[in-house]
Amino acid sequence: MTQLTEHFALEELTHSDTAERDGIDNTPSADVLPNLQIVANGLELVRALLGVPMHLNSGFRCPALNDEVHGVHHSAHEVGFAADFVAPDFGDPLAIVHAIQASDIQFDQVIQEGTWVHISFDPGMRRQVLTAHFADGKATYTAGA
Repeated sequence: MTQLTEHFALEELTHSDTAERDGIDNTPSADVLPNLQIVANGLELVRALLGVPMHLNSGFRCPALNDEVHGVHHSAHEVGFAADFVAPDFGDPLAIVHAIQASDIQFDQVIQEGTWVHISFDPGMRRQVLTAHFADGKATYTAGA
């Protein structure tokens, strides 16, 4: 395993059951690797804030994988700046989003996505907080959590 930080490995940020099932090569290019390091560093800050382990559902997604999972076009996942996770020992996704929002952690977006949290560390660092709403197979977003 290639550890990027104490608690997060490259393989964890690139693993996808969907990619394995559908034969999609989700290997990041060399220009994405520094972005995944940024995400791992940011996730370490979140883990320290929450005080519990996190389970990553999704990290880097190559364009073919992002299309396969119906990800947003030009998603931060495609360039290695985002991860989706849960931390059940801390609380539900809304509680996690509130904790991150109240912290001094710098992030681009944190989204309460229903049953998981999306966080991105794109260099824009807007500290944008959103809530996802799902209907008819589509997601819409509102400001705040």
